[in-house]
Amino acid sequence: MKKIVVLFSMLVCVLSVHAQQPQQFDPAKFDAELEQYITTEAGLAPKEAAAFFPLYREMLRKQRLCYDELRRTRHMDSKNDKACADMIAKRDKLEIQMKEIQQQYHSKFMRVLPAGKVFRIINAEENFHRNAFRRVTRPMAMPNMGRPMNGMPNMNRPNGMNRSNGMNRSSGRK
Repeated sequence: MKKIVVLFSMLVCVLSVHAQQPQQFDPAKFDAELEQYITTEAGLAPKEAAAFFPLYREMLRKQRLCYDELRRTRHMDSKNDKACADMIAKRDKLEIQMKEIQQQYHSKFMRVLPAGKVFRIINAEENFHRNAFRRVTRPMAMPNMGRPMNGMPNMNRPNGMNRSNGMNRSSGRK
């Protein structure tokens, strides 16, 4: 009986340690989840998704090249004002270039999909990234992070609903 208890307690310890280890980021899984989320939220038919996602992936590849270059600009000696001014100008150009790529591809998207669906895709992508960021940061959050601070409405609740009384802070309605 002692052996079973010891084995069981060791199993529980091993499983709890394994569960606490941070999960490795899998880009392929992330991209697949993003595409599934966009397809569902924007209501893309299989034919529409087949026309849209190759363009979308192409846009992301081009933006990632700019983003990789942008990341390289972070490491700079801040004591050299001339070099910093040059790097700021370079960063500004890269950020504008990323937005221009996005603008070009939004036009391409609207050639294969109605504008309403493209708009829903843009919103779905933003929501997916926001939710993914929340999932990653949630384990690091403090226990009371879900509660409003200083009387501010909890932004995670629909329409600023207050947990304590179910009242909507902005309108005073339930």
